[in-house]
Amino acid sequence: MPAMTMIQALNSALDVMLAKDPDVLVFGEDIGYFGGVFRVTEGLQKKHGQTRCFDSPIGEAGLVAAAIGMGAYGLRPVVEIQFADYIYPAYDQIVSEAARIRYRSAGEFHVPLTIRTPYGGGIYGGQTHSQSPEALFTHVTGLKTVIPSNPYDAKGLLISAIEDDDPVIFLEPKRLYNGPFDGHHDKAVTPWAKHKASEVPEGHYAVPLGKAATARAGSAVTVLTYGTMVHVAIAAAEETGIDAEVVDLRTLMPVDIDAIVRSVQKTGRCVVAHEATLTSGFGAELCALVQEHCFWHLEAPIQRVAGWDTPYPHAFEWDYFPGPKRLADGLKRALEN
Repeated sequence: MPAMTMIQALNSALDVMLAKDPDVLVFGEDIGYFGGVFRVTEGLQKKHGQTRCFDSPIGEAGLVAAAIGMGAYGLRPVVEIQFADYIYPAYDQIVSEAARIRYRSAGEFHVPLTIRTPYGGGIYGGQTHSQSPEALFTHVTGLKTVIPSNPYDAKGLLISAIEDDDPVIFLEPKRLYNGPFDGHHDKAVTPWAKHKASEVPEGHYAVPLGKAATARAGSAVTVLTYGTMVHVAIAAAEETGIDAEVVDLRTLMPVDIDAIVRSVQKTGRCVVAHEATLTSGFGAELCALVQEHCFWHLEAPIQRVAGWDTPYPHAFEWDYFPGPKRLADGLKRALEN
């Protein structure tokens, strides 16, 4: 299999689906001729034509509204929001229209819409280019929310998202775009400093939505996480020598509760980690699920490791991230009780 970065894997997924299904359309701000800010769509317009891969005006609400209409009509639009921070103008369309059409129409209409967007830190973008808004979408009935942590999953999950008959929010961790982040550094001159490519099949394959993966097996404590934090959690376990099991959720909604229960019942301890702010982050939902399903197996309080409850700081980006040291502290707290 060829080695691909996450950018290349996502590009391959879009290429495969454009070739496989004539109803698939890819569009967004600067994604056509320019190939997108991060070059995820590079070469697709040239290969598939301007009616299959094209630029949109700078207007997220209108962009998503048009895609909803296309989906209800029978197409499979894939929309790119340039940064997750720009998705808020389209939030009403996503929540009030896309997520509810199947229910409001009693199943007569559905919207097979995929909204791709880079999220999280890694480019010193601060509060206007580096937010992690995943919890806003997991709260909405009718939406699916997906976050890959490696190139192989990124391609397979994106193909599954495009083939799904309901709207999917597909959040792409910017720190992982150029390959697997090794997770061992709290700070770096460049967020891509330790990146490498990994093997990804060239053709069509699908990673099912709603199924977690065990990124690292262990027996002492479970870490529930996703995206970039998968690699940070693995690094923290390696640096401390703690036998942590790292569960990569991959899909936040629907979340794989069976995988969560199996791991926590085995270890008896749990740490929840994400890059988003702590209060009302998706980690709170994970804590509630573990408490509900695993209470009699828990040997210590559940620990949360997350971003600060502040606006995203430009200058202190690598301190804002939960790095290996903060993860290690969370693992130790879980084992102290």
